[in-house]
Amino acid sequence: MKKLYLLIIKSFIGPFLGTFFIAVFVLLMQFLWKYVDDLVGKGLEWYIITELLFYASATFVPMALPLAVLLSSIMSFGNLGERYELVAVKAAGISLQKVMYPLIVFIFLISVAAFFFSNNVMPVANLKFRSILYDVKEQKLAFNIKEKIYYNGIDGYVIRVDKKGKDGNSLKKVMIYDHTGNDGNTKVTVADSGYMHLSNDQQGMYLSLYNGYNFEEDTKDRSKRHKQPLQRTYFDKQVVRFDLSGFDLKRTDENLFRNNYHMLNLQQLSDARDSLTGKLTEVKDKVDNRIRREGMYHYVQYVDKPPAKAQEEQLQDTLMPADTLPADILSSYTASEQESLIGLALSSARRSKNQVEFNGKSIERQERLILKHEVEWHRKFTLSFACIVLFFIGAPLGAIIRRGGLGLPLVISVLFFVTYHIISITGEKYAKAGIIPVYEGMWLASAVLLPLGIFLTLKSTTDAPLLDMEAWRKMINKAYHKIKP
Repeated sequence: MKKLYLLIIKSFIGPFLGTFFIAVFVLLMQFLWKYVDDLVGKGLEWYIITELLFYASATFVPMALPLAVLLSSIMSFGNLGERYELVAVKAAGISLQKVMYPLIVFIFLISVAAFFFSNNVMPVANLKFRSILYDVKEQKLAFNIKEKIYYNGIDGYVIRVDKKGKDGNSLKKVMIYDHTGNDGNTKVTVADSGYMHLSNDQQGMYLSLYNGYNFEEDTKDRSKRHKQPLQRTYFDKQVVRFDLSGFDLKRTDENLFRNNYHMLNLQQLSDARDSLTGKLTEVKDKVDNRIRREGMYHYVQYVDKPPAKAQEEQLQDTLMPADTLPADILSSYTASEQESLIGLALSSARRSKNQVEFNGKSIERQERLILKHEVEWHRKFTLSFACIVLFFIGAPLGAIIRRGGLGLPLVISVLFFVTYHIISITGEKYAKAGIIPVYEGMWLASAVLLPLGIFLTLKSTTDAPLLDMEAWRKMINKAYHKIKP
């Protein structure tokens, strides 16, 4: 029995590792395709790109791991069925449940490891990945002047070059607009040729200009701008230095991202959720009390004119709830008193409306943030449970279809995984929107596919011909003859 268990585990580990790394690679290529515009042309160092891709790969594990479990389980049991090894095992009196037993233990260990990965590694990987990606997006494009195109990558300057030499440093017909004074195109430098080179510390660029002139317009008094003289200075050679320190990648402090719900573990998510819930309760209570003071009660002891602010606060103790007031309350007042009371009520209603509109969006954002924390809390568990559910779908399917390799198993596994992913994303969106409870949305996919896994496991243990077309044809014919008169 131990040799059989060892054979089963060996037949599973190879496809599992292969499909896992293939899935991560595919997701990584998708990431590069999505952010290629933010990465290309910025002169990023190789270690920055490597670090970004490493942490990005870690964030793809929640998608790659369940897919690898599903595909490898179908492939391993499909190979065993295709080589009639499962038939030989069953002929020896060993049931499919015993054959699956070592892999059930192995998948359980993978699920435990996935939980610890999701709770301890994922927050750190998300923090590193998102902070680096943010810095890369904010990074300027690398210094690159093109022919006959106005280049504004250097702060305060616009440069145009008519032609560049083969060495990339020699320039012809150079024009530089100096905007450092924020006065428009009042300072312009024109030269027949030029040559550029970097400083020793790579933080500056020197541009040597030849046979040109500087054009400058005095704009100190804009009211007399049309009367100001123009200054033109000719030169044989002039050297201009541009600061290139702005092209260096500036790393943002990671503490700025640390409180995001993606970067928290279970305990931190629980603490943050409790803190947000307490703050939300305080805000609601304050708004509720303010509205009650403004609009939920009516003055019943009121004569002559609307009370002043001090009198209004003094009368709060004599107020009665609106639902206890008689319908003809205004009939006991004179016309002028009724007009004053109606004006006071309208003013109070407007103040209450403004309070509701002002605080409503803030409360809604706070509630959505709490829901996102709860979604992330449940996600720590759904990854582990998804591996178990998809295994109980993949292993019976492999035993039923009896096909190995990457053909039919790949098609079936992708079909089931896409179904799982669509249900999971739909439930998560409904949960974040507050349409359904968070636990229902996050566990919806597992709840839908778990009965299917149990059904397939039961059918595979009884050798039910689920994919036998001849058996289905006989069943349909039998049902047809029973229905036919």
